[in-house]
Amino acid sequence: MRTIKLTISISVFVIAIAFHVTTSVGLMEASSSDAEASHAPGTLTFNKDIAPIIFQNCAVCHHPGGAGPFSLLNYQDVRKRAEQIAVVTESRYMPPWLPEPGYGEFADERRLSDKQIEMIRRWVKDGATEGLSSDLPPTPKFNEGWQLGRPDLVVKMPEAYTLPAGGTDVFRNFVIPIPVTTMRYVKAVEILPGNKKIVHHANLLIDRTQSSRRLDAQDPEIGFGGMDVVVESESFDPDSHFLFWKPGATPWIEPDGMAWRLDAGTDLVINMHLQPSGKPEMIQPVIGLYFTVQPPTSYPILLQLEHDGAIDIPAGKEDFVITDELTLPLDVDALGVYPHAHYLGKDLQALATLPDGTKKWLVRITRWDLDWQAVYRYAAPVFLPKGTTISMRYSYDNSADNERNPNHPPKRVVAGNKSSDEMGHLWIQVLPRARGDVRIILQEALMRQRLRKYPNDFMAHFNLGAALQSMDRLDEAISHYMEALRARPDNVTALNSLGTAFQSIGRLEEAISYYRKVVQVRPDYVDARYNLGNSLLTLSRVEEAITHFRQVIQIRPDDANAHNSLGSAFAMQGNPVQAIAHFEHALRINPAHADARENLKNVRAQKAKD
Repeated sequence: MRTIKLTISISVFVIAIAFHVTTSVGLMEASSSDAEASHAPGTLTFNKDIAPIIFQNCAVCHHPGGAGPFSLLNYQDVRKRAEQIAVVTESRYMPPWLPEPGYGEFADERRLSDKQIEMIRRWVKDGATEGLSSDLPPTPKFNEGWQLGRPDLVVKMPEAYTLPAGGTDVFRNFVIPIPVTTMRYVKAVEILPGNKKIVHHANLLIDRTQSSRRLDAQDPEIGFGGMDVVVESESFDPDSHFLFWKPGATPWIEPDGMAWRLDAGTDLVINMHLQPSGKPEMIQPVIGLYFTVQPPTSYPILLQLEHDGAIDIPAGKEDFVITDELTLPLDVDALGVYPHAHYLGKDLQALATLPDGTKKWLVRITRWDLDWQAVYRYAAPVFLPKGTTISMRYSYDNSADNERNPNHPPKRVVAGNKSSDEMGHLWIQVLPRARGDVRIILQEALMRQRLRKYPNDFMAHFNLGAALQSMDRLDEAISHYMEALRARPDNVTALNSLGTAFQSIGRLEEAISYYRKVVQVRPDYVDARYNLGNSLLTLSRVEEAITHFRQVIQIRPDDANAHNSLGSAFAMQGNPVQAIAHFEHALRINPAHADARENLKNVRAQKAKD
């Protein structure tokens, strides 16, 4: 019995960003008049009234070794900056929390109440009194090491990177190989960025194909540049989790049943936003992984709305708008949301319109600030029934009045990967309510929506073809693969996937022609060469099949499937000794390989008869 390994190649945009979890404010909103009534002039003190606010909401960043530029753990430190603190809290610049109240309920909201802001203002106005030492609450303690305890696996960036002294912000990606030999399940990740004073935030991407290594190799410096990174995957493996570090964030532990898979040979790519300090700075981040034995039983997915193709903002335009929407084909629970734009973003809105016309706000940010972007987790899952339309509406300000505009005077800005370009993305993590893994249905809806915006888009045709192929809708899949190749004729993953679709319906000569194109462009593309060998073997072109299987094993010696197929080829050739050797080799690699075991049994029986 011969096995055919069909490799479905799906190119997916991967931005993995972990939830921005912070300590909860835990105080109700109150009016300034309430504050005036509850405290007579001059009675507010640091120890009794202000320290609890500072310790709970500011010290998480402003402590020795923290991301803040100074510490706020005692009266003297706060007193020196009292007037500054009053100004930045009254303007709500600090503590940083972008979502508007009343437009979604989020966990661990870091927003000062009106009463707290007024208390700080009055305390400063009345002389910033220290108060009785007996009123001072315990000073918070911060662990500068692993917040979740010692990780099960610690990995470090192989080489340190030196950030130049000056210039604009740098977005840099560093590939970190993960030394695991068997599949593990990850329930939590901690990132120790190293030099916190130059790291604004960091995202983790999961690269199971090692494709990021090619980008790294093409860049003369350590790592490679870019704000958003594309990772091609050879199987349907959509983005599911936010993996993220930001100053003050608490590591997120995935709920039971929602761990993510870490395969042998996986790379983690740490995408870092770095800010020059005025002198060269070295950085070498460390990642801690926490494992669980519990495999995933729930399958979230990140849905992305965007309309970068519509971004072409004239110089001076104050209110440029883009929109996008997606109608859900399934009942889902929304778990978290991540809005993203660059420096011209102004008013970012996300809304859900239910089938009965009811509207639910998912998030609204009226004063967008790229420097304080974050992921926001809902206080409770937001149920969105089948037929709900999720929509985004982002407006941009490219005028001279926008203090964050990087161009003076303003100039035309289009979509792009540099920070001086623009983007308009909305990521929503949803968990389907249906049993099993039904994410492919959401993937189909996403790609069809993308094609409505971009009819000739390679990525949309390619991913839609792969989704349809996985659902055995092969004729439709072939049609979309063909459209993808019209956009990128030499894309090897699309060529290989089209070959597997033709192979699945028995059109082997067409499959072989596409596999040959792949190995001509990329001789080391192992899966296409393997599929080519199996197609040739099916047509009894044994000698040529053997040549390709041997090349696969030369590149990937521990490929049990390749050894099994090569054994099958030798058996067809009438060479039982070589056939038995490769079946046995396949079983040494994978003792549970059922086909190799059955093939070995049959060849030995035939050899005994002869």
